[in-house]
Amino acid sequence: MFNYILGLFSNDMGIDLGTASVLIFIKGQDIVLREPSVVAMRKDTKQVLAIGTEAKRMLGKTPENVIAVRPLRNGVIADFEATERMIRYFIKKVHKKRTLLHPRVVIGVPSGITEVERRAVRESAQQAGAREVHLIDEPMAAAIGAGVPIQEPEGNMIVDIGGGTTEVAVISLKGMVVAKSIDVAGDKMDEALVQHFRRKNNLIIGENTAEEVKIKIGSAFQFESEELIEVKGRNILTGLPKTVSITAEEVRAALSEPIRKIVEVIRNVLEETPAELAADLVDSGIILSGGGSLIKGLPELLSQETELPVKRADDPLTCVVRGTGTYLEELDNIKNSKKIYKFKLIM
Repeated sequence: MFNYILGLFSNDMGIDLGTASVLIFIKGQDIVLREPSVVAMRKDTKQVLAIGTEAKRMLGKTPENVIAVRPLRNGVIADFEATERMIRYFIKKVHKKRTLLHPRVVIGVPSGITEVERRAVRESAQQAGAREVHLIDEPMAAAIGAGVPIQEPEGNMIVDIGGGTTEVAVISLKGMVVAKSIDVAGDKMDEALVQHFRRKNNLIIGENTAEEVKIKIGSAFQFESEELIEVKGRNILTGLPKTVSITAEEVRAALSEPIRKIVEVIRNVLEETPAELAADLVDSGIILSGGGSLIKGLPELLSQETELPVKRADDPLTCVVRGTGTYLEELDNIKNSKKIYKFKLIM
């Protein structure tokens, strides 16, 4: 009861602490923040100059004494201090001192991270001002946010392709029966495009440009009508600005290696899935979530490779944060009852 009363007077929040973006859900409201996971700071003094959207615009464009960094890499904290400052900034931005109480926070984390990495995430949120911190595995959060009936005694597969990690899990009876996490996702696709332009076109491009190319004409499956776009960068040989034209076919070839690894981990999970649950997947199929799932033709390719029906969640970018929000709304009931939602949760 005491925790319930506290909850009425604080802006408790669910956070998708992603490698590419941070999304925040406020209990009783909705998603109130969606910004890039980027921090810009001075090299010498570590003074933070910008966080989020403003900082992302600085990537690859900063003077020598300023760096714009992604404090999370491959789904885990690469820069503890920058992560803490980023979380603190976002929590304060949405909390706005509307209450005297610090918020309770639920954070989605990759299923494959270590206990040390989980502790780092928890400590970052605590240092940022959270009253309580609860961690939930991203595949479970994504499944809940996608509307998967996790409580049923039947198999459902979720594939969450984020910025730093791809999370694959088969879920039944409120638990992850088989789960795997790999550090191949949206960022690796961007890196593959950067390397392609360097090798094939003698062109150096930044990660923002690579991401833009991926979004505009990136695909995993060939279509009848495909686009061609112009890409601007710096010529390796002359050092001068240069513009090249690239086709969707070339981009698809560049993305083929990271996509192949995603297909491989999905196959590995299917191979380890118990027979009865595998039989359920013939009907329930695979649900895709995360920004990386928006690559054109990815459902078609995965369906061809697995011989299962594949569909994207209705709003793949928000599945994890909505899942944390759903858990957050049930948090008081979970504390007051032994029988509700046995998520794979670190409390």
